[in-house]
Amino acid sequence: MDVTQGAADGRTHEDSPPRPAADGGQDAALDAVAVLADPVRRALYRYVAAAGREVGRAEAAEAVGVQRTLAAHHLDKLAEVGLVEVAFARPAGRSGPGAGRPAKLYRPAAGELSVSVPQRAYDAAGLVLAEALERLRADDAVARAGREEGYAAGLPFRARAAAGSGSVAEQGVRLAEALRARGYEPEPDARDARDAQDAESIQGTCRDAEHGPLPSALRLRNCPFHRLAEQFPPLVCGMNLALLEGLVEGAGTPAWRPRIAPAGDGCCVVLEPAPESA
Repeated sequence: MDVTQGAADGRTHEDSPPRPAADGGQDAALDAVAVLADPVRRALYRYVAAAGREVGRAEAAEAVGVQRTLAAHHLDKLAEVGLVEVAFARPAGRSGPGAGRPAKLYRPAAGELSVSVPQRAYDAAGLVLAEALERLRADDAVARAGREEGYAAGLPFRARAAAGSGSVAEQGVRLAEALRARGYEPEPDARDARDAQDAESIQGTCRDAEHGPLPSALRLRNCPFHRLAEQFPPLVCGMNLALLEGLVEGAGTPAWRPRIAPAGDGCCVVLEPAPESA
């Protein structure tokens, strides 16, 4: 692997292996997925993916309950197949001679990995259908279908409590579970936090990590429709918003409201407590 010097932050970045190509890397993709068959490796990958930042070996080892050397071995294997990326940085406040070696840090790889056996091309079909719908200017019909799909997906979570019942935090737990089931990877935004005690289960549901204050919003780190949204943003983001509106209704969590709020590489929708619930 090549190592290139970072810019002004004193970091170095280790180039990851090329991501498996969508049209010709089926064997490489299968190899990458096979790496996750090991339960410790899978737990480490999930921790790094959920962290939302670069993670060191010692932290990851403690999080999954293994020795640091074992965690290092598995993390490097994840990097070898391109599931995580590697960077090096010295601890904050240390520089110059005697500062020690830079720590090796890991973050989720930016690319996506998709495997089907036998091989299918659902993404290609999605692109063709999105192109046709955009030409037909069928945004309203797509939004209606998205809302119906979201409502149906939320109903199993409504069954866990009466619709509209519970505090903002209790509804947030149910909503976060529904979002996780759809692959959105909800991340609590603790800025402007309010009720730290009620927030504990939301934080645990969102990240399976340490509890924190009640988030002022649930941000979605993953867009399940990323490739389509890049090429057809009004159509697909509108569908996504409608789907999440339906999900909120179906799950019986009216204390939360979705709205369009693009931020970085994540989903274009954020979910916030409704004004009447604040």
